Amino acid sequence: MAATGSEKRGTKAFYVTTPIYYVNDAPHLGHAYTTVAGDVLTRWHRQRGEKVWFLTGTDEHGQKIMRTAEANDVTPQAWCDKLVEEAWKPLWEHLDIANDDFIRTTQKRHTDRVQEFVQDLYDKDEIYKGGYEGPYCVGCEEYKLPGDLIEAEDGTKLCPIHKKPVEILKEENYFFKLSEYGPKLLEFYEANPGFIQPESARNEVVNFVRQGLQDLSISRSTFDWGIPIPWDDKHVIYVWVDALLNYATAVGYGANQEKFEETFPADVHLVGKDILRFHAVIWPAMLMAQGLPVPGRVAANGWLMVGGEKMSKSNLTGIKPQDLTSHFGVDAYRWYFLRAIAFGSDGSFSWEDFSARYTSELANDYGNLASRVAAMVGKYFGGELPASTADGEAETAIHEGLAKAVATADAKIGEELDFQAGILAIFDFVKQVNGYITEQEPWKVAKDESDEGRARLATILYTASESLRGVAVLLNPIMPETSRALWDSLGAEASLGALSAQPLQDAGTWGRLPAGTTITKGAVLFPRLEEKKD
Repeated sequence: MAATGSEKRGTKAFYVTTPIYYVNDAPHLGHAYTTVAGDVLTRWHRQRGEKVWFLTGTDEHGQKIMRTAEANDVTPQAWCDKLVEEAWKPLWEHLDIANDDFIRTTQKRHTDRVQEFVQDLYDKDEIYKGGYEGPYCVGCEEYKLPGDLIEAEDGTKLCPIHKKPVEILKEENYFFKLSEYGPKLLEFYEANPGFIQPESARNEVVNFVRQGLQDLSISRSTFDWGIPIPWDDKHVIYVWVDALLNYATAVGYGANQEKFEETFPADVHLVGKDILRFHAVIWPAMLMAQGLPVPGRVAANGWLMVGGEKMSKSNLTGIKPQDLTSHFGVDAYRWYFLRAIAFGSDGSFSWEDFSARYTSELANDYGNLASRVAAMVGKYFGGELPASTADGEAETAIHEGLAKAVATADAKIGEELDFQAGILAIFDFVKQVNGYITEQEPWKVAKDESDEGRARLATILYTASESLRGVAVLLNPIMPETSRALWDSLGAEASLGALSAQPLQDAGTWGRLPAGTTITKGAVLFPRLEEKKD
């Protein structure tokens, strides 16, 4: 088996990033979807015992931010400060996002390093002055190729993503020689087929680059809300060059070389598919030009759809995460989107689907299992976990089922970013344990008060309790609050230590929960929806 995790990376941290999000409005489900995925991935690697760094943040420059601030009659900086402190950071805290850093592109630690990076490229003759005229989407902060546009009924040319008219801009700009990096990028893609995921996204990028790249305009002179070009303060740096560099500036580029070398480049950039080209074409080309290592992987998630449209504020389909967490709870929210939607594909959200999955899988299968097992240990053994004395074929099947769930979930979530398949593997095991209890009928075995009967009952309840110990470890990165509650119910902290310290790779090792542990029946992990207060 190939080396994975920290064994493969040595002293380098497993570095994961989300996009840095525009602060033109409050976050919606689409933003939270990517951020929760990053949190689950990094928590998973922490549970392996690896060194991890998880970065998120906000993109605060550009024409779109400037216009939004003007419309609200405040300065761009004041607008950004308000949104970050009152909307973005509080939401990540609410969703239990354990990011190691939160970068803002208006911070001096970022702006100074961006100027240095661009100055270096200019000094290397990678940047030149020229002019450009073409269709521009302010929402994307991007010049569009004519072939990318769609046409409204009245003939107006629209951005295919925002469905809004583009503006024809003509201005003097500085350009990065992106066209020279097409062959190098294609060679890199061929040598690293896993660099872009999913495969459909990879094919799209490869075809785009094969058609020939145009040099990239890296400055704007028609507005001033941005980082000034260091050699020409009549221009500000193009917002996407500014934004992409956050992945380097946040981990010490140009300021803390030791931190930079032990963290950069990112192992995984999580991005929405609408910003894939920036991350899979422009970003690696910029790094190649500077002689810096390129990222390990760019993983594009699909769009969350409502009524057949991409979820966004602009088309009035933006839904606040708090609308759902207030009803279903934070852990169920974190679980649902990664469970219901294959990462990398578009997926439609519906309240009905969330309700059905919550009831079936969380409340009935998982929550009910935890409650039943704790109640039976309490009823039949006074809350003290009995020892298993006579494992048979049924128990061996459970031992093997847990080991299989650990191996499958670790491969799918930790390596392949297939969150859905990893979660399904865990819940298949939960179903297996439920089936085991149904078949063994411990409530009937309990009527046999002989030594053999008591031993058999002890084996059944130990098997179920130890299974839940493994499930708690596996689900901790996905549903940390309920996993801690289950860990407490099992009395595992007293004998095994903190849940966060349990090595994920050992979760399938049978017999870790010692007999004699005090098991208590805590609050229901997932209350029935009709019992929850909206």
